[in-house]
Amino acid sequence: MNGSNRWGMVWPAGERLVCVTGAGGFIGSALVKELLQRGYAVRGTTRNPEDRKNAHLQSLDGAEERLSLCRADLLDYKSLCAAFTSCDGVFHVASPVLDNDPELMAVATEGTKNVINAAADTGVQRVVSPDHVVDESCWSDLEYCLQTKNFYCNAKTVAAKTTMEEVSKRAIQLLVVLPSWTIGEMLQPTLNLGIELLIVSYMKGTKKAYPNTVSGYVDVVRAHFSKERELVLQYPITTKSKDDTAPMIKPYKFSTQRLQALRMKFTPLKESLHKTVVCLQVQAHIPMLSHKSAL
Repeated sequence: MNGSNRWGMVWPAGERLVCVTGAGGFIGSALVKELLQRGYAVRGTTRNPEDRKNAHLQSLDGAEERLSLCRADLLDYKSLCAAFTSCDGVFHVASPVLDNDPELMAVATEGTKNVINAAADTGVQRVVSPDHVVDESCWSDLEYCLQTKNFYCNAKTVAAKTTMEEVSKRAIQLLVVLPSWTIGEMLQPTLNLGIELLIVSYMKGTKKAYPNTVSGYVDVVRAHFSKERELVLQYPITTKSKDDTAPMIKPYKFSTQRLQALRMKFTPLKESLHKTVVCLQVQAHIPMLSHKSAL
């Protein structure tokens, strides 16, 4: 006997159904693709399933048989309950991304509470959620985030703590993934903020200096870490640091022990960058160079 949901999608009995919030985004799209390839039935949430920017999801292998999109809002508890009904797990990757919006806090924290409570109330077994901390012992300084008006990192940090607080009150499993800055091939047609800031702005030459900082990078599908100053391609990328008088900050070490325990296969940085650049060229987000690229 087959199972079905309220949107008319039918899947074989025994096939696991999972929900991906923010399915049309950079990480959400890659996650939907990976889940379909692994045989899952996927229900993706978006604010507007009919929007053309989500059309790329319907062209994924297996989408016709095992993907449905539904309307949901993080601040609408009832819409989340409807989306999570009959799901074994929820991948919560939807998040507001405007750095200069002080209202992010309310959306991130209240949205997180709604996701956890809706999942628990509909019988979901596990919630997977990304965060931007290095590990459980390293958290963003909330006071520093507010002083520098980095409302996004501030909201994400508070939301992560809110997630753990809410989970402790409910009978539900939480798995937190720490992706840091994410690069790789884009499936969605629109340019996401992370790729624009980390890649496009440098390759177009609009960034006149790079920060004297160390950041972690992961492939949108698999993980890898590197220093920001190693992102050198055959484009007009600045070689000037914002702080030329200070020595380069030494990179810190990331623990990959848990990833290795899960048999995670690491993608080399050069490969991730190559996929990102080719994708940006094909989608006309950056110019196609006439001379031979070092990649």
